[in-house]
Amino acid sequence: MHLYLLPENIFLNISQEIKRVNIALALAANDSTKEVGLLDADIYGPSIPKMMNLKGNPELTPKNLMRPLKNYGIACMSMGFLIEETAPVVWRGLMVMSAVEKLLRQVDWGQLDYLVIDMPPGTGDVQLSVSQNIPIAGAVIISTPQDIALLDARKGAEMFRKVHVPVLGLVQNMSVFQCPKCKHETHIFGADGVRDLAKSLRLDILGDIPLHVNVRETCDSGQPVVISQPQSDAWFSLSE
Repeated sequence: MHLYLLPENIFLNISQEIKRVNIALALAANDSTKEVGLLDADIYGPSIPKMMNLKGNPELTPKNLMRPLKNYGIACMSMGFLIEETAPVVWRGLMVMSAVEKLLRQVDWGQLDYLVIDMPPGTGDVQLSVSQNIPIAGAVIISTPQDIALLDARKGAEMFRKVHVPVLGLVQNMSVFQCPKCKHETHIFGADGVRDLAKSLRLDILGDIPLHVNVRETCDSGQPVVISQPQSDAWFSLSE
């Protein structure tokens, strides 16, 4: 039971992986004195290794704890480091919960100030295992504004309330697309869905993240926009 290795400020982040990675990087970029860790709790679809440009198996400490892999100043741990890149994870709930426990309790994070936990959408075994087994400072829910996505966002907020995890607020993802040529703005997924949901849940709206093609391209290449394109519009959207 190595809970003493975890920092006091642990944040759950439910969103697309691209935003999770860039938010963790932005958190570190906004205060270079802080040490930030990123835990990929998406057991079935781990993507942090690719987006953080990391490969290989974690080394073990003398106490038989895994050492996170590190890039761009962020300590990272993912199931993707423990299995083949193309291997599917075909596990039932108990095995998934066991994997989450391993990632939570058998990792030597060192001296972290913040640990961002990348959570898959939904309210299943992974979310419950994380929420009920470690002290969480708060959860940030990121959703696109269309109705079908908001259904899951609402369920996530209600689940965290039931397990006594503070919901720090909601972020509206892909809020607007700006044509790179004419600069015309289009609300492809709707305009204010997340804002309306936050109001109905009496939660804060923490910001809007526009739809940027370079955010996707840079993460696909393993060079997230917060690192590869500082001072860009996408960087400012993610770092606010």
